[in-house]
Amino acid sequence: MVTHVFAESPGDERGALLSFLQSQRAGVRRTVLGLAEEQAASRPSVSGLSLAGLVKHGAEVELDWLRRAQQRANEQQRDASTWPDTFRLVDGETLPQMLDRWEQVAKETEEFIRAVPSLDDTFPLPRAPWFPEEGRVSMRWLLLHLIEESARHAGHADILRESLDGRTAYELVALESGGGGEGGRDATGG
Repeated sequence: MVTHVFAESPGDERGALLSFLQSQRAGVRRTVLGLAEEQAASRPSVSGLSLAGLVKHGAEVELDWLRRAQQRANEQQRDASTWPDTFRLVDGETLPQMLDRWEQVAKETEEFIRAVPSLDDTFPLPRAPWFPEEGRVSMRWLLLHLIEESARHAGHADILRESLDGRTAYELVALESGGGGEGGRDATGG
């Protein structure tokens, strides 16, 4: 763990889960600090992943699960033909736009979770071969899944960033807190 997570007031399970989710989102977002748009969109490995694409993917996946939990239609519905676009910027999209989008989705997720009557409340899983038929999951499951998803991509992002310029997560935490790194503005507004 690169940063300490202030998880909760005693008994605040929602706050603890939301804090850990925010910490993992921040891990992905931090990897673009100090990078130009072109660097963030570059793919330094054979996987085809980019840091900008991981930011966009994080926002889209969280929005998709949030809409499922809300039992509302997702305004950014994807299908097999557009799924690869969740991992890359298209049609003039920019990294700052994706960072802003994820920030708005994160805010909506927190507001929703704070408002649900219980973390035991459930919603239906989508139809997919990897989910049980007629399956349902709780709001707690939703948060744990989003933490898992964000953590997985934070690890990917750490590797991509180190491949670009050698900066590690520890160095990026220092840069974010004003304790290191070069000055100047970049694609993230920093």
